[in-house]
Amino acid sequence: MRSKSLALIAASTGLALAMTACGANTSTGGSTPTETNTDSASGGGTKVGVILPETKSSARWEGFDKPLLEKALKAEGLEPDIQNAQGDVQKFSTLADGMINAGVKVLIIATPNSEVGASVAQKAKASGIPVIDYDRLNLGGSSDYYVSFDNEKVGELQGQGLVQGLEKLAPGKKPAEVIEIEGAPTDNNATLFHNGQKKVLEPKYGSGDYKLVQSQAIPDWDNQQGGVTFEQILTGNGQKVDGVVAANDGLAGAVITVLKKYGLNGKVPVTGQDATPEGLQAVLRGDQFMTVFKPIDAEANATAKLAAALAKGDKAGADALATGSVEDTKGSRTVKSVLLEAQLITKENVKTVVDAGFVKAAEVCVTDLAATCTELGIK
Repeated sequence: MRSKSLALIAASTGLALAMTACGANTSTGGSTPTETNTDSASGGGTKVGVILPETKSSARWEGFDKPLLEKALKAEGLEPDIQNAQGDVQKFSTLADGMINAGVKVLIIATPNSEVGASVAQKAKASGIPVIDYDRLNLGGSSDYYVSFDNEKVGELQGQGLVQGLEKLAPGKKPAEVIEIEGAPTDNNATLFHNGQKKVLEPKYGSGDYKLVQSQAIPDWDNQQGGVTFEQILTGNGQKVDGVVAANDGLAGAVITVLKKYGLNGKVPVTGQDATPEGLQAVLRGDQFMTVFKPIDAEANATAKLAAALAKGDKAGADALATGSVEDTKGSRTVKSVLLEAQLITKENVKTVVDAGFVKAAEVCVTDLAATCTELGIK
């Protein structure tokens, strides 16, 4: 899936949104409200339903997306009802039914898989409710719009990060042996991340510079299963590995736990994604080589502006915001989209994430990292 246009972003860190437009689940960034109303905003704004997918695999959904979406939607004069399906597709469907029956004007969904997303979108459409696919595109669905990051580009950044890590930690090693621990096969984003990684890594595999030991998708982004799977692959390869592609920070953490067991942590570059506090700590310690910073406030703000236009029936206004497009390969349709850019983060620029207010210095600069943070100017 290729984007036809990108909405570029930048914060105080050098990224800005060029449009008017995966740790602990309690993590909150500096720009994140510390207190939120779980069910809905008070007041008499236009009702909008939001359903998030789960909390098991990543801190982001409850720690970042939920409060940032609530803040952004309220700022647009909307009354959000934000719920989390906790990875349960039946619960997701039930929550959606309740919101549809309650007469929400817009439904925003980040789904556990495309099947339930497509089903929910179809029900909403039958009730005249526009649907926004948030962060994850539902293949074979009928949602009106899609807001996310350029997820193939995210995968490319992961591939580039691995290359940089191998150049630093295993210079001259040929072939460098690589294990890939990928996201859920039912998540279209995981497919896009992998596609992006392949753009960078397949030429390396083809030339003999790198050797792909095994690539394995992990159902439901389950970190525990990811660790078990990685250890099985590692031991099956004689406990030899030079680099690991981990699709997000949660899977990276599981991989690092196994690497510690075999005395390999810090010697093997591990990729990640989401710039969680735990992921950033691992980057600063040298156990994880990189992560990907995706400013979720930009994603939430873009989604809120789009929802506000749709709630008013302003399709032209919504179309003016969704200047990009992606292809739904299963549904053979083009989906109007807002696509944002992400940033590769290594030890040297962790400060970028803190300065942007995405996480607090105190969440990253724990006791054993205090000196490192001082050296890097993180405060």
